[in-house]
Amino acid sequence: MEMQNVSRETEALFRSFESLVGKWSPRINLVSKSDLSNVYSRHIIDSKQVYQVDWNWSSWIDIGSGGGFPGIVVAILAKEFNPGGKVVLVESDKRKCAFLRTAIRELDLPAQALGQRIEDVPSQPFDIVSARALAPLGALFGLSERFLHEATTLGFPKGKKWQEEIELASRQWLFDYEAVQSKTDPESRILIIRNLRPIEDK
Repeated sequence: MEMQNVSRETEALFRSFESLVGKWSPRINLVSKSDLSNVYSRHIIDSKQVYQVDWNWSSWIDIGSGGGFPGIVVAILAKEFNPGGKVVLVESDKRKCAFLRTAIRELDLPAQALGQRIEDVPSQPFDIVSARALAPLGALFGLSERFLHEATTLGFPKGKKWQEEIELASRQWLFDYEAVQSKTDPESRILIIRNLRPIEDK
């Protein structure tokens, strides 16, 4: 299912979120100053792609959510396509977490924001784990391990060094992956990871 099939109501939520980012960002640096004029094309469209890693889920955790990319975008899409789903955003920065909670409240999204360090969130299984611009792949695997079950899918947008990150991560982790071409950057990929486990479990 392609993202252009969203309803007018969902598209309106994206625009409202874009406005919120523009309002808050000068104070708490949600996106760079140079990106303020193209939040939709640079961040929202990019984040939409992460939703497509798996359409069949009931629980999703976005770690290091920052300005809500992709977490808030995921929650907006979930409101239309997966209204029974549980979306959790994790952000330790108090000001950014306050922004996320404001966005969730004002846009009436099926989500909650936790103002904690990822390592302090109680271990619990999720169907999907996502993160954008947070850490190298191997470090993301370590942060995600506490949220895995046997069928968890992980979705991470990565830039032009994605192959190098795969190679480094594979020294410590076993996993299957698919690298989906990004629609916003020809050198970037959305990495879809499954069957993740530490290499010592082999």
